Amino acid sequence: MENRYVIILAAGKGTRMKSKLYKVLHPVAGKPMVEHIIDQVEKTNPSEVVTIVGHGAEAIKSHLGERSQYALQEEQLGTGHAVLQANSLLADKKGTTLVITGDTPLLTAETLKNLFDYHQGKNASATILTAHAADPTGYGRIIRDHIGIVEKIVEQKDATEQEARVQEINTGTFCFDNEALFNALSKINTNNAQGEYYLTDIIEILKKEGKAIAAYQMSDFEEAMGINDRVALALANKIMYQRLNKMHMMNGVTFVDPDTTYIDEGAVIGSDTVIEAGVHIKGKTVIGEDCFIGAHSQIIDSVIEDNVKITQSVVEESIVRKNADVGPFAHLRPKAEIGEHVHVGNFVEVKNATIAEHTKVGHLTYVGDADLGKDINVGCGVVFVNYDGKNKHRTTVGDHAFIGSSTSLIAPVDIAANSVIAAGSTITNDVSEYDLAIARARQENKAGYAKKLPYLNN
Repeated sequence: MENRYVIILAAGKGTRMKSKLYKVLHPVAGKPMVEHIIDQVEKTNPSEVVTIVGHGAEAIKSHLGERSQYALQEEQLGTGHAVLQANSLLADKKGTTLVITGDTPLLTAETLKNLFDYHQGKNASATILTAHAADPTGYGRIIRDHIGIVEKIVEQKDATEQEARVQEINTGTFCFDNEALFNALSKINTNNAQGEYYLTDIIEILKKEGKAIAAYQMSDFEEAMGINDRVALALANKIMYQRLNKMHMMNGVTFVDPDTTYIDEGAVIGSDTVIEAGVHIKGKTVIGEDCFIGAHSQIIDSVIEDNVKITQSVVEESIVRKNADVGPFAHLRPKAEIGEHVHVGNFVEVKNATIAEHTKVGHLTYVGDADLGKDINVGCGVVFVNYDGKNKHRTTVGDHAFIGSSTSLIAPVDIAANSVIAAGSTITNDVSEYDLAIARARQENKAGYAKKLPYLNN
């Protein structure tokens, strides 16, 4: 198999996005566009990948890291000029080079492999990836002769009225014989409406030199979508989420309403899990089998083990072990670890805390910076007071302890196993095993005093 190279064009700022974030870093299904591109091109087994950077170069490098080499386009003088920046890295090498733009996140590895294979099968110097567009506005047109051979690509601003009616469009993705590509790049000029070096001009140059030009038309126009503004970005997200949801459903996941369910690329979901409407699953979340994720829950970069029930809750960077249930309206903040068969009820917040198996935290409770053992009952309205205004402190609660309602545990404090905290207590000292701790003011009733209150005598 001959060497394959990839050049990703990612130097443009994307002014039509009207954003401080560089265009190729805008996320589609939770991942920057340019990362979608490199994910797919890596599946074609290239020998080298070169990303052309300009605006936002350091930010792009931080996302792609060592997955690519980089070439800097200091001035954005067109796509041909951008590819030329890879000259020192690739020009003297034999093989096939894929040139792809960093704002086409819907392209798939299957399409790119087909393009490589078609290019090699035709023994072409250049092969254009094309698509049929019902509305070709904004795209370069593929101009063929009377027997269907590609003559040239015409950008919309340079197209005649007749050329503008052509519906076969250039997707901006090409395969080239690498040596022919860089030889032709030295011959392009800026004689066009934009005053830029068009990569598409190479097609005409190669054709005049008698080189074979091919065009591979893919079946799905949606893959060709380039993202130039927020409208296209929203549509790309919709398409990607639909694609991902279909994949999960084919793998045995039930979606009650897939049109309103958003699963980021990279999330893993086990079979027989049911996901209701309005759910967002983000980042590198892993969800096991036989789970239930209730409507409008949000799960971010978390691990949810088998047979877990989450109802209308938010889970961030946390772990929920088998057979636990969370919610409704619970919030697991980063570094929460919920043990097997644990119940975390409504309006409970857990942060940087571990809760061991069979413990119950029913409602209206904050558990922060704490380690709870197994079989503990935490009453309503309990607060783990972890912050003294300067530092965070931890609380430990032993197995089988009972924490009465409306208790405040002032960290650092150690509540031993099998101890009981009376409701309404404020605990500032350690509690030993089997102790009952009561820390509240003694009640005193003033007989008849209420008769003196003016609002009772109106």
